[in-house]
Amino acid sequence: MTNVPPTPSGLRGAVDLSSLVERAQRPAAQQAAPAAPGTGSETGADLTVPSLVIDVTDDTFQDVLQLSTIVPVIVDIWAEWCGPCKQLSPILEQLTEEYAGRVVLAKVDADTNPQLVQAFQAQSIPTVAAVIGGRPLGLFVGALPEAQVRDVYEQVLQAAEQNGVSGRVTVDGAGTDTEPVEQGEPEPEPEPLPPHHQAAYDAIEQGDYATAIQEYKTAIAQDPHDQMAVAGLAQVSLLDRLNGRTADEIRSAAGEGPSDVGAQLAVADLDISGGHVEDAFGRLLDLVPTVFGSDRESLRVRLVEYFELIGAEDPRVIAARRRLASALY
Repeated sequence: MTNVPPTPSGLRGAVDLSSLVERAQRPAAQQAAPAAPGTGSETGADLTVPSLVIDVTDDTFQDVLQLSTIVPVIVDIWAEWCGPCKQLSPILEQLTEEYAGRVVLAKVDADTNPQLVQAFQAQSIPTVAAVIGGRPLGLFVGALPEAQVRDVYEQVLQAAEQNGVSGRVTVDGAGTDTEPVEQGEPEPEPEPLPPHHQAAYDAIEQGDYATAIQEYKTAIAQDPHDQMAVAGLAQVSLLDRLNGRTADEIRSAAGEGPSDVGAQLAVADLDISGGHVEDAFGRLLDLVPTVFGSDRESLRVRLVEYFELIGAEDPRVIAARRRLASALY
């Protein structure tokens, strides 16, 4: 999704990964072979890894849980089609390298790992979390400036130390001349956001989606070509519509009312938030020829909003836009 505004940063409540933790612990208990030299598994030990940035899947996430007993692991849930992911991922990778083995970055492709997306309750992407000592912590959603991401890394390291996770990993075959990040170095000032964008971000930090929506609308009124504001408005509107509702509630209503436009719009929101773009498009596009008047207009407006979220260049958007035009005209 493009230009995703963040939800509150900092260490928030843990999500439930108990089933994954149990799955990770079972193989570990069954394997009685001694650890290789230099690969201690106890908290505070050092470990050799192939890379500080690793790709993980639903099936391999147990390795992350075990690794997190030595160093905190940052989890980046992303997708190839996600614009902000392409802005955020290089920042995460750079900072991970700078911290020189005090933290590891685990990258999760949201399109191919639905179990992890559900476990981390990733309603939008990019979603960034941490795992410390096998316990997950939500961090933030959306692309943040480097200075703010660095602050989050510092909070994660502090939380890890408080929980006795203070080891360091080294990259297999790497030299020993990698210097850890120097805490005293001055940080470059982040480029300020336009006033209404900043006000919207601040409101989102407080969970005040109504104010964020109004700030984005004001920015668009002042500059109708402000695509960041258009996409930001679409994203925060999605968050606002889903706020306080459960997936079970939404899907149950949609199942009971296949021709209920409101219920189908809500479940399409849920699909979009979980990265199921084609499901959301198909659901609404199938309805368009069957309804008229305000219902058809509601479907058209919501689809156009989704197009802004995903990006005009995405082939799924191009195909859906073409199908929408055919259904309308």
